[in-house]
Amino acid sequence: MLCEFGRRRVLAVVLDVGERAPDVPPDKLKRVQAVVDPEPVLPDELLAFLQELARYYVAPIGEVVQLALPAVERSAARALGGGAVPARVVGRLQQVARAAGAPPAKGRGRAGELWAALAEAGPTPITELEERFPNARAIVRRLVALGAAVIEEQERARDPFLGGEVPRDIPPELTSAQKAAVAAITERLATRSAHAFLLDGVTASGKTEVYLRAVAACLEAGRSAIVLVPEIALTPQLVTRFRARLGDGIAVLHSALSESDRHAMWKALRTGAVRVAVGARSALFAPVENLGLVCVDEEHDGSFKQEEGVRYNARDMALLRAYRAGAVCVLGSATPSIQSLSLVREKRLERLELPARARSQAVLPTVEIVDLRRTGPAFGGERLISVRLFRELEATLARREQAILFLNRRGFAPSLLCDSCGTVLECPHCSVALTLHRSRGERLVCHYCDYVVPPPRGCAACAGGELVEEGAGTERIESELSARLPGARIARLDRDVAAGLKSNQVLERMRRGEVDVLVGTQMVTKGHDLPNVTLVGVLNADAALSLPDFRAAERTFHLLVQVSGRAGRGSAPGRVLIQTRKPEHPAVVCAARHDVAGFVEHELETRRELGYPPFSRLALVRCDAIVEAVARTTAERVCALARSKASAEVRVLGPSPAPIARLRNRYRFHVMVRAPDRAALRPSLLAIARAAFDRRARVAIDVDPLSMV
Repeated sequence: MLCEFGRRRVLAVVLDVGERAPDVPPDKLKRVQAVVDPEPVLPDELLAFLQELARYYVAPIGEVVQLALPAVERSAARALGGGAVPARVVGRLQQVARAAGAPPAKGRGRAGELWAALAEAGPTPITELEERFPNARAIVRRLVALGAAVIEEQERARDPFLGGEVPRDIPPELTSAQKAAVAAITERLATRSAHAFLLDGVTASGKTEVYLRAVAACLEAGRSAIVLVPEIALTPQLVTRFRARLGDGIAVLHSALSESDRHAMWKALRTGAVRVAVGARSALFAPVENLGLVCVDEEHDGSFKQEEGVRYNARDMALLRAYRAGAVCVLGSATPSIQSLSLVREKRLERLELPARARSQAVLPTVEIVDLRRTGPAFGGERLISVRLFRELEATLARREQAILFLNRRGFAPSLLCDSCGTVLECPHCSVALTLHRSRGERLVCHYCDYVVPPPRGCAACAGGELVEEGAGTERIESELSARLPGARIARLDRDVAAGLKSNQVLERMRRGEVDVLVGTQMVTKGHDLPNVTLVGVLNADAALSLPDFRAAERTFHLLVQVSGRAGRGSAPGRVLIQTRKPEHPAVVCAARHDVAGFVEHELETRRELGYPPFSRLALVRCDAIVEAVARTTAERVCALARSKASAEVRVLGPSPAPIARLRNRYRFHVMVRAPDRAALRPSLLAIARAAFDRRARVAIDVDPLSMV
């Protein structure tokens, strides 16, 4: 409903109805301005889940409920409240009761002309109105507020993932391990009680086939399912397989949808017309009725963590929603997170293993570690391509097979520095180096705030030094290979060339054999099935290890195993070369051996000694402000509040400058609160959440943080 709040009109959601009259004089009560939707928008199960999510993350319930509200409801409320009418949210307008006669009061002039045009023509796209009437959107807002026009929903979805015909597939013969996994899941589905599984399967072991069988069993039982993937780039591949098996009864939720199309998907799920929702983390809030199954693919992936606004982890909340709904939750990965493996040890997750690749002819690739300290570069221009890797690349191309080269740095060179005084060119708004880009004109770019500037001719610090390029990014690797391998078709996959859905276009070219070598960032490590890829080269395995984060080794291990899994998925054997200057590091050694258990044992022992999760619970409080002193003072007050409510077992660390001390012109400080369990954290976090701080500062609480940067 729409309520008056001061001088504003705001959207309100009724969570509960009390029986006791409010302790407010009747003349002080304000009337509800409008009822946006007379029927409950959210199912009871979903609303209760959202309330618990808000408590867990110490987040405002209003912000949490916004995550699940349908887009058109929010947009209609904004229009009624005088906000902007989004260009693609409102597709058409129609007249209401006063479609004939004189226009309403305050609806003369241009508004009257537009009103009359609607009365004559009926529902009309706003884009057409804009061509005929200046300031059409402002007039639309006035007419909606006066009750002379209403927003009409558009039901037709234009999701690119659901276009075109997809032939029905023939289910393959399951391996014995797949049969056991499907049987365990379907048995639990039949009991209609909550249960959680960890589907631990090596790359190409057929985890998606297990999801398909589980979803089919869930639908046969008359229940609904949600399937989460970490990246939008994985969605087309997964949706195609689901449509081939289950038909078109699937709703796909992703950021590339217009709000009207997203609402059409939402309504199909809310009414039960569609019972399967597939998408990235926001699909967790799909308004399905009678939820029976939640699958989380690549559960280890950090993309399931929302880093702005309500900082929830969709992987963890999938377990919670399934538990509350009496549903089965399946977390799947070739490299399960330390957190999930810890839950297996605590018997809170049941482990299902797929130890071999599903195709009988496909075996895990052989992995070789290349020590960059002892191996020379293939050519002088770029040290990150060793002689060993270049020779293997030439042999792969000679066999007409494909290769993937992984380097988690985009751009041409990560930094420019003065060869005289050593000054590194930094962003004026962030405490990070500017990255050199050349593909669309030579420019320096900040990858955090998108600041762009042409490269200077010389060093401003010493007024005499020459600027030299330091390091290499994917753009430089692509350029070097194109020069050294003139007959090869080289493509690049990173955010500069293939953000969002465009990444699928690059991958489709790879599948059609139009690309010989794909150079990319971690976008190439995801669960792509490219059968003709037989060589994977990791150019710099050490990059992620240097981050100031206790999860650095775990992330590196996941990346190495996942990208290695892109090789040898077809009939030809695969080969992986991992280039590193730390060949003895456990993350590198265990990844080369495909030794998940060995890495987990080492990592758990390290974390036990340091008291990090899963042996403790963390919350990170981030304080930032334009004025450094304000940010620091705010962080100090946060520390004092946390300590005032902390029991003896709680440690409050900080305040300390964030690893990136300045970001988008704001100085940043961190305060860490650590305790053996979540209950011990809560008093300190509630004290911070309820306190009033300097308005010039922002304070954000991140429970179970994934990024310490």
